[in-house]
Amino acid sequence: MKQALFGYLQSKVTPGEAGDMLWATIYVLLVFAGVALAVLFMNWFERKVMAHMQVRMGPMRVGPHGLLQPIADALKLLLKEDVMPEKSDKLVFWFAPVAVCMTAFTAMLVVPFGRAHAITDMNIGVVFMLGVSSLSVLSIMMAGWSSNSHYPLLGGLRAGAQMVSYEIAMGLAVVSAVMLTSMSTGTGSLSMMEIVNQQFQQGRWFAFSFFPLGFIGFVVFAIAMVAETNRAPFDLPEAESELVAGYMTEYSGFRWSLFFLSEYTAMIAVSSIAVTLWLGGWLRPFPNLLSGHRWDLAFSWGPAFVALATAALCFFYVIKMSSIRAMRLNRLGLAALAAVLGALGLLMLLPPVASRIQDIFWFSIKVAGFMYLYVWYRTTFPRYRFDQLMKIGWKVLLPVSLGVVVLTALVGVRHELLPLVWRVR
Repeated sequence: MKQALFGYLQSKVTPGEAGDMLWATIYVLLVFAGVALAVLFMNWFERKVMAHMQVRMGPMRVGPHGLLQPIADALKLLLKEDVMPEKSDKLVFWFAPVAVCMTAFTAMLVVPFGRAHAITDMNIGVVFMLGVSSLSVLSIMMAGWSSNSHYPLLGGLRAGAQMVSYEIAMGLAVVSAVMLTSMSTGTGSLSMMEIVNQQFQQGRWFAFSFFPLGFIGFVVFAIAMVAETNRAPFDLPEAESELVAGYMTEYSGFRWSLFFLSEYTAMIAVSSIAVTLWLGGWLRPFPNLLSGHRWDLAFSWGPAFVALATAALCFFYVIKMSSIRAMRLNRLGLAALAAVLGALGLLMLLPPVASRIQDIFWFSIKVAGFMYLYVWYRTTFPRYRFDQLMKIGWKVLLPVSLGVVVLTALVGVRHELLPLVWRVR
């Protein structure tokens, strides 16, 4: 048992490739728990960032700086009365939030957090991830239809039209990125791992390949993924001012929280696709330019530095926080958090730990950048009308993504194409 548990730690491949079912199960549980915790943190982070952008404090009461507010919200939703409309299709109404959660978490199966940090590496990983994530539109339409109410039905139909429209542009942008994998080998790959490896071998992130073509494809995907996840300014399926609360109007309590969980999980999933296809995945900054043992050692200290810096910031706020009795518990909680982060930072300085987690660290930092952009968009941009949303999808993103695919193909075969052109002339 000990050999089965610790033997895989020396492996350089994913548990799926190694055929290790024990570690595959452990990875599934870790990914599920990690994404669930990330959703809780994202709840707090979004509310705090929006508050500071609007010059207010945000959550402050439950825990130090409101850090325990997401847990309090989760408990409230679990204890809230679960109401089901009398004339709804009860089986479909019950299954819709479960299905949308299943699709969101299943898409995480092929996300490569590092060279060996993925559940498995499929040779059609990109297609699998896009295909599974697109099934969420069926769950949303099921939720709207099964409620037997007009407003949820309209919200579900809007979600279906929006997702189908933007999936086309998103898929074409992905095609342009997959084409870039064939530049060094002559054959493209749909494997998420191989796409990252090709960016390392070619010495650049695909967002900067054939500039500005790669960057335009990246921007098209970044816009489409916001619409695909129904986030502002493309949150028409759940527009409060027009459709009460959209397709989830009749849901409450735990079932409503499943839609909330699936939305943020989908945001993490599509952000992971963008990071993998265009921003080097788990690769650290400038792996080809700044290569060598010393640079590798310096960058491996990144996770420890962030943990220790966050611990120092928490200690600073402990000292700065008021010493009145009502704030004593918050001070103790923040001090305990700082101590835990400091201990983790020191642990991450150990070479075996640093080498094992730095891939996950750089991947997570890039995904966190996209999650911040989601909050920034919500705070900054006004909501589009539905006709404007459709116009952007069909009349702007679709032609642009088609053009990027054609031009990427032409530039990619320019060395073979130019002699033929000169011969014809």
